[in-house]
Amino acid sequence: MNPCPCGYYGSQRCRCTPDQIHRYSDRISGPLLDRIDLQIEVPPLPGDRLVEGKTDGDCSTDIRNRVMAARQRQLTRAGTINARLSSREVAAFCALDQSQKTLLNRAVEQLGLSPRAFHRILKVTRTIADLDNSAAITMDHLTEALGYRLRLSH
Repeated sequence: MNPCPCGYYGSQRCRCTPDQIHRYSDRISGPLLDRIDLQIEVPPLPGDRLVEGKTDGDCSTDIRNRVMAARQRQLTRAGTINARLSSREVAAFCALDQSQKTLLNRAVEQLGLSPRAFHRILKVTRTIADLDNSAAITMDHLTEALGYRLRLSH
């Protein structure tokens, strides 16, 4: 979703007022947003980076290999991918320690997250741990998943 009606939010080309941006973002309903697991802002790439083809990230082959290995871990552990885990399976495979539970509880209260959003955060957290080749969920995995869930406010 574009962050503003014109699609140029954050650049000199954007002429949207804060009120227009707020009204635009409010057009997406909460129940629909509950079904979007990753909500992140992607800034525009500067022209020189596009022209020169410079990248800072991993090559797509390395990313694909990490994803395939994480997917295999999920299938081995639960017989399905994390996105398809039932509530009972989430409880079994996405166990949190007490400090992680406290953080997640605060996030649920402060952000007004629904039970659906709560379970989706846990599934994303488990997936991040799988991508990190970690048997256990760490605080870093949880905070990363929560960061992807924060609705951008402009």
